[in-house]
Amino acid sequence: MIRRNKYTKSVKPIFTTGIWMALVLIICGCDTDETQTVATFNNLIMSDEFDTDGAPNSAIWNYDIGTGQNGWGNNELQYYTDRPENVTVQNGVLIITAKQESFEGSSYTSARLLTKGKFQQTFGRFEARMRLPYGQGIWPAFWLLGDDNNGTEIWPQIGEIDIMEYVGDEPTRVFGTVHGPGYSGGESVSKSYVLDNDRFDTNFHVFGIEWGPNYINYYVDDVLYNQITPEDVPGEWVFNDGPFYIIINLAVGGALPGPPNTETQFPQRLLVDYIRVYNNANN
Repeated sequence: MIRRNKYTKSVKPIFTTGIWMALVLIICGCDTDETQTVATFNNLIMSDEFDTDGAPNSAIWNYDIGTGQNGWGNNELQYYTDRPENVTVQNGVLIITAKQESFEGSSYTSARLLTKGKFQQTFGRFEARMRLPYGQGIWPAFWLLGDDNNGTEIWPQIGEIDIMEYVGDEPTRVFGTVHGPGYSGGESVSKSYVLDNDRFDTNFHVFGIEWGPNYINYYVDDVLYNQITPEDVPGEWVFNDGPFYIIINLAVGGALPGPPNTETQFPQRLLVDYIRVYNNANN
C-alpha cells in the first residue's frame, strides 16, 4: 500500500500435513499453469478472532492517525482515526468504516490498524477472512511492512508484501504484490486473481500468503494463484532479512483507484472475521 509514487471461524490452514512438498496445480483464474513449492505452516502463533465487542485488542493493534505525508504516499483522500465510527468490533467481526464527512480538513474518514512493535514475524502463513467493500475510489488492503530498524531504513528497502489489495470498481478481482529496491510503486511485481461466479463484496473469502526463505505464495481461499521468488524481481530480495508487521486499512481515493465518483455509496465497510498467523513448528 505504500506507493511513494504507489467457512466459518473453524477454517483451518489449507495444507496441514508434512513439512515441505512440491505441488502442481492448475490455477483457476490465472493465465498459466505453474509448478510451485509450498511450505506447510500449521503452528498457530497469533490470532485475533474479534470476539470481544468494542475497540480492537490493544495488545495487538496500533493505529495510524491523520493523512500521512502526501496522503500516505499515495495521494489518498481519507483522514484515518481511531474513533468507533471508523473502527470497532461487533458480533465477532472487525468493522472498518469509510465515511464521507468533513473531518480535520478531509472529506472522508476511515481507519488503518497495524501491529508494529506488538507483533512482528519473519516467515509463516498470514491469512485473513474478509468481506470487501465496493465502489469507485474504494481501496482496502491487508499487507505486511518490514521493520525500519528505528528509522535507519526506509521504504522500499524495508520491503512490502501486499497480501490482498482490491479496488472497489472491480469487485471480482484482487491482487498480490511485492515492493522492494528496484521494483516499487508502478514497477512493483504483482499478479491478480479473478473470482468466478462471485464477488468479493458479497461473501467472505480467505486471503493469505505462505512465506518462506526465497519465496512468497499467494492464496485466495483454497487456490494457490501466484509465487514470487528472487528470480522474479529486478532488484534485491529483501524478504529474508527480518520481521514484518501487519497492516489492514481501508483507503479512499489515491493513486491506484482514483477518487470516488457520484455513484460511490458511503459508508463503505471492510469486514474482518479473523486474522491468523502460523509458523512451522519444526523450525
